[in-house]
Amino acid sequence: SILDGLSNIGKLFDRAEDLGMPALAITDHGNMYGVKEFLKVAGDHPSVKPIIGCEVYVTRHYDHRLKDPEHRAYYHLILLAKNYKGYQNLMKIVSEGHINGSYYGKPRVTHEIIEQYHEGLICSSACLAGEIPKCIVAGDMDGARKAIEWHKRVFGDDYYLEVMLHKTELTGLPAESYAKVYEVYEHQSISNKAIFSLAQEMGVKVIATNDAHFVRREDGPVHDRLICLTTNADIDDPKRLRYTQQEYLKSEEEMAALFPGHPEVLSNTLEVAGKVESFTIDRDPVLPKYKIDPVFLQDIDKWTAKFADVIDAGKCDKRGNYRGDEFCHSVAYLCHLTYEGARRRYGDTLTTEQEERIDFELKTISRMGFPDYFLIVQDFINWAKNHGISVGPGRGSAAGSCVAYCLRITNLDPLKYGLLFERFLNPERISMPDIDVDFDVEGRYRVIKYVQEKYGIDHISHVITFGTMLAKGAIKDVGRISRLPLDETNRLTKLIPDRPLGVDEKGKDIKPTLKNCVKFVPELKKEYEEGEPLVREVLKYALQLEGCIRQVGIHACAMIIGRGDLTDYIPITVGTDKATGQEVWVSQYEGSYIEEVGMLKMDFLGLNTLSIINECLDNIKKSHGETIDIEKIPVDDPATYDLYGRGDTKSVFQFESNGMKDWLIKLHPQRFEDLIAMNALY
Repeated sequence: SILDGLSNIGKLFDRAEDLGMPALAITDHGNMYGVKEFLKVAGDHPSVKPIIGCEVYVTRHYDHRLKDPEHRAYYHLILLAKNYKGYQNLMKIVSEGHINGSYYGKPRVTHEIIEQYHEGLICSSACLAGEIPKCIVAGDMDGARKAIEWHKRVFGDDYYLEVMLHKTELTGLPAESYAKVYEVYEHQSISNKAIFSLAQEMGVKVIATNDAHFVRREDGPVHDRLICLTTNADIDDPKRLRYTQQEYLKSEEEMAALFPGHPEVLSNTLEVAGKVESFTIDRDPVLPKYKIDPVFLQDIDKWTAKFADVIDAGKCDKRGNYRGDEFCHSVAYLCHLTYEGARRRYGDTLTTEQEERIDFELKTISRMGFPDYFLIVQDFINWAKNHGISVGPGRGSAAGSCVAYCLRITNLDPLKYGLLFERFLNPERISMPDIDVDFDVEGRYRVIKYVQEKYGIDHISHVITFGTMLAKGAIKDVGRISRLPLDETNRLTKLIPDRPLGVDEKGKDIKPTLKNCVKFVPELKKEYEEGEPLVREVLKYALQLEGCIRQVGIHACAMIIGRGDLTDYIPITVGTDKATGQEVWVSQYEGSYIEEVGMLKMDFLGLNTLSIINECLDNIKKSHGETIDIEKIPVDDPATYDLYGRGDTKSVFQFESNGMKDWLIKLHPQRFEDLIAMNALY
């Protein structure tokens, strides 16, 4: 929960393990951002069962798409995935809230959506912001009964009522602040009394819960400052939002002490945990299907016979399951396009070396199950080239693929330079292929639009990024809410270097984090240990807030292309594309986790260098009336090597540093192999 949940997931699991807790659920506010990391950390704590959930926002109105002050009201509801089907439905509900229901930053859904996707979900009534507690505190007992009836009808025995009790231990607050904090306890007490009565009346079990916004009791003051950052309030503002500071992961004994007359509310939580099955959300790649030319499919028997060896290599997956006719057709079409391209690249008669290399690569691609990947990539690259969009010649390990060269994905002959295909795709190390593609900056958006139109808007997504508080930002933020004078804040931030602090015993750079700086930067260490009280306080809390997620963003180039509606596979949010200003789908899982859940991630990079080249070519055409095809400039062009020999390589990737320029002037490279050697050695 951005700027509200302070808990580090690893520390949460450590604490749960220490307390002997058998399960731990993640229920962030309206999102599933942390689910993949949560499950990853859970793998290191086998005694604690991970439960995937979300605290969703439910609108009181019939249509969550209505966006005006009258329809702003919402309430909280806890949903937990009981099994994989429940996880899929939770993704649907959460995604729907973000795609169609977001209003004032809250991704809202309706009863109808919840009912549509309720299968496999456990539901509980949530905190004071839940519908039932709100009705009770407002004196609307009939409304509470109706709400319980609806949830019980939909979820049956998988519906639970919640009780919470956060009696604050804060002292020394202004009277106005204390009254607001104590009001939480008063309302919880009123709600709890009515919930126990309604539960008995209506046959619903009750569970004891506790908001856990931070891990341990002593983390309360740090969380208090996080809330100040969230609400842009000073720490000494009596009117600001305060929590009770009881919102930590409590022990069994602490929870039992809150509800001494109701031991069943603790045992019922074990019942909930027991209902949750163990399942994985990771899966094999789910690649989109490329739409094959219908003319080709008319003679498909001829083509499948012609390329039978390649098709046989991959028609069954590693478990021996037949991959289907569509897969075999994709393999045949890939073979057809590759050999057509090979004749354009190498001539009508291929050498034995060329044929053997192409067949080896095609069989590997088929065996690993990636023919559609290559078909998709060659399609949008060739569309771009045919529509006047500049495309890079290829870089990284994909340049070692002869198939990619024949399909015009790359522009470098791997046979000529002895490049290894195995660096790109290796059957001994199964991983998704990764071809980074460079487009000129303006053309990139046209290509993305083409892909969206071809595969469907709900098949395409950008990838989320999470921006964290860095050392300088944490000091500035905490300094501001603590009323530390601005010049003092600036003085402290200037003590943090912009470069590594040295190397550790393993030879790795020591990053200039605040944690490292108070150890290795003498001036900052002195301020942290001996400075003025307010300075020490600012550094103390900045140190604890460093690394917290502050905001979400959109990855500059990563895109996801799915086989179907992406909300069937990953939770989706919505963001604004900075370049176009358009609203776009964005995955709720970050890029490092996308492939684990079976999604195809591709990097569509907008490269300024290509835009500069385009501008140069346009200027040549205007001034000299000459049209130059950049791809036809030979690699043995003498004038180009003269340019390298003079060190005139500003903005030339890998050759633009001053050190490399010095060596270019000394060595005067005369052929492409010289550049390869210099690049590798430098």
